[in-house]
Amino acid sequence: MDIGVCLPTTVPGADGAQLIEFARRAERLGFHSLTVVDRVVYDNYDPIVTLSAAAAVTERIRLTTAILLAASRPSTVELAKQLASLDRLSGGRLVVGVSSGMREDDYTATGTDHASRGRRLDAMIEELREVWRGEGPVPGVGPRPVNGDIPIWVGGHSPAGLRRAARYGIGWISPGGPPQKYPEIVNRVKELWAEEKRDGSPRMGANCYVALGPGGKEAATEHMMKYYSYMGEMAAHLAKGAISEESTLRDVVDGYAANGCDELLLLSVTADPDHLDRIASVVFR
Repeated sequence: MDIGVCLPTTVPGADGAQLIEFARRAERLGFHSLTVVDRVVYDNYDPIVTLSAAAAVTERIRLTTAILLAASRPSTVELAKQLASLDRLSGGRLVVGVSSGMREDDYTATGTDHASRGRRLDAMIEELREVWRGEGPVPGVGPRPVNGDIPIWVGGHSPAGLRRAARYGIGWISPGGPPQKYPEIVNRVKELWAEEKRDGSPRMGANCYVALGPGGKEAATEHMMKYYSYMGEMAAHLAKGAISEESTLRDVVDGYAANGCDELLLLSVTADPDHLDRIASVVFR
């Protein structure tokens, strides 16, 4: 199983120098991918801009949006151009993870419709690929992706989200949860994959918050209670799921690997690049 790590773009106070060092160190330590999450109405960095900066200071590590709220972007053509540009700048290292998201205010802020976001996302995925082929509503928009296309990975727990992953994506990304519950989703995605007559097997991913070291549990609670404040009491439940012990992280990594996960994406609750060394000492031993 591959291990990726999320750039701490949503951590309050994270500065540019920390994010750049985070990216450099993630590659040096051997992580498979460098990921970003997406929010509009929050004090976070834009995911595409941040990955562009990361592309400039890395050479091999895969760059992944996990997840991009693509349907909240007003222009599909503009988004296609931005993503293709990032893919070219990185030498073809981009994977575009997408989901419809939950928060209505992210859509209100960009002037897009929240209620129809699922249908819009389906249409956008098809249009993104048309633009990358040099077609689309106005043919000739460039640049072209390095390999002619960009892999699209899909998240979302709803039946529509799982179907979208099987129909359009390279696979599915879980937002989190215990590894013991993962196999039932793996099996469901594989069933849908077969119904869509897709070749091969879906790539299965999962996200997990990590806060190792002294004060890790408190740091996770503070960060996640703020980031998920819109979820009310559920935010406290999510915060309890953050991993603050090395032995627990090792068990979770082993559990996901045994239950059908192809790539585990670890989200650090701190912008301190030294946290990556703690994580790497556990997951790569």
